[in-house]
Amino acid sequence: MITTWDPATTGVLRLPSGRLVRGRGLRRPLPAGPAPAFGLYLLGHEPPPVAWEFRWLRWPDFRLPSDRAAAADALREAWERAESERVEVACGGGIGRTGTALACLAVLDGVPRGEAVTYVREHYARRAVETPWQRRYVTRFP
Repeated sequence: MITTWDPATTGVLRLPSGRLVRGRGLRRPLPAGPAPAFGLYLLGHEPPPVAWEFRWLRWPDFRLPSDRAAAADALREAWERAESERVEVACGGGIGRTGTALACLAVLDGVPRGEAVTYVREHYARRAVETPWQRRYVTRFP
């Protein structure tokens, strides 16, 4: 039984280790295909309920996570689970906060901090990680 994403699925980022993580915008409809096993949702308000396990990080639009320690813990959990499960990371539009989180996952996966934003922009979305402080957050991610 396949428990991770098909790498050809829209929004799926392949990390250097081979882990696959789907990024998406919650304002768009749920993509066709299998549901995630775990979602990490980056919003300024609590997300609507979903049928799978999820974790919510309070992360207002164009800003940084409200609780940096909780963010590091949640991102580490998402990275670990992506080894064997379908993990999605999402915010409202799927670009800024999602791109920042995906860049942090790339750091956890071994991409140098100074190259993680470029990696995500090349392999996920050209406009990922929208603000200077989001880029700085990635370069300082624990």
